[in-house]
Amino acid sequence: MIPLSWYLIFAALLFAIGLFGVITRKNSVAILMSVELMLNAVNINFLAFWHYHTQNSGLPQVNAMVFVAIVFIAAAAEAAVGLALIISVYRQRKTVVVPELDTLKG
Repeated sequence: MIPLSWYLIFAALLFAIGLFGVITRKNSVAILMSVELMLNAVNINFLAFWHYHTQNSGLPQVNAMVFVAIVFIAAAAEAAVGLALIISVYRQRKTVVVPELDTLKG
């Protein structure tokens, strides 16, 4: 059986990669993908703790599964809205580079 710490280390690495992508990327699509990677790291944490809790208590708990489903639904909605905004901005400005998107300034 894989120990809980391995799941947590893996999720922390995924979250760090996603955070690095959000901080360093200029392309808005890459930033959106990095945010999705961070949300998936949170899902791994939820499931790891749920598995650890159910294994030690002997009672099946559905709480973490509900949280993961909510995060998946929120991530799908966020991706759909984010991509729609990116497409709309691209049609107007012909770019998706974040520093060049100053439509609301002035």
